[in-house]
Amino acid sequence: MSTQSLPHAPVTVAAGAVRFGNHLPLSLIAGPCALESRDHAFEVAGALKAMTASLGIGLVFKSSFDKANRTSAGSSRGLGLAQALPIFAEIRETLGLPVVTDVHEAGHCAAAAEAVDILQIPAFLCRQTDLLLAAAATGRVVNVKKGQFLAPWDMAHVAAKITGAGNPNVLLTERGASFGYNTLVSDMRALPIMAGVSGGLPVVFDATHSVQQPGGQGATSGGQREFVPVLARAAVAVGVAGVFIETHPDPDRAPSDGPNMVPLRQMPALLAELQAFDRLAKARSSDGAGG
Repeated sequence: MSTQSLPHAPVTVAAGAVRFGNHLPLSLIAGPCALESRDHAFEVAGALKAMTASLGIGLVFKSSFDKANRTSAGSSRGLGLAQALPIFAEIRETLGLPVVTDVHEAGHCAAAAEAVDILQIPAFLCRQTDLLLAAAATGRVVNVKKGQFLAPWDMAHVAAKITGAGNPNVLLTERGASFGYNTLVSDMRALPIMAGVSGGLPVVFDATHSVQQPGGQGATSGGQREFVPVLARAAVAVGVAGVFIETHPDPDRAPSDGPNMVPLRQMPALLAELQAFDRLAKARSSDGAGG
């Protein structure tokens, strides 16, 4: 398939009050990797709401009820669906934030859709047709992580499974490609390519999983969080609908993905910087100077 970006009209996908579009101001998907407790979730969500409100950035709160693809069987997996859904629903109601969580089986989709605004398809499962169709059937926004094993143009077929099922509310997320052992690389060409081959669907850049080192610590994955700002700036300069950043008050004590999560205290400065890059990139595009 050609990798050339195709002409397309801008597509907007809404999750609650947050709008995603490659032509719109940058939105944020952020939160701790795994749901640890109600109090912890509200601590992080409340802090993120305050900082994004001050900047005027749309926020979707993210956390996982189950980490089903842990490196080893002994790793913590999370609170589980039954405990997590009331917490997600309470965050939506009391903080007014849209929520996204990942689903791993078709049977998760309908139940999760009752409590969240976006169902996320993990990268390893992005070609699982039954899971995609079950997510599509809920009518919720579906955010699909591009598999580390796929070319960006392959995501056209993934998106078509969902839109062909009657759900146009699709986000595509880039999170790096496998490069040898325990390493991912981010090809920034993938961002406009995915937008082009999908007919202009909003593209999100996952800055934290892009610096992950899968299985890099033996029984657990490693990561290089110091490079999150580097890759996030690069992606936003190219032009994206949103960025996905996992964050935690104390990443080194987090039960999952600590090495690649951004400390919560560093988020305000990073978001302000990314917003400035986004304004420059989209002003350039609207002036007709974009490539």
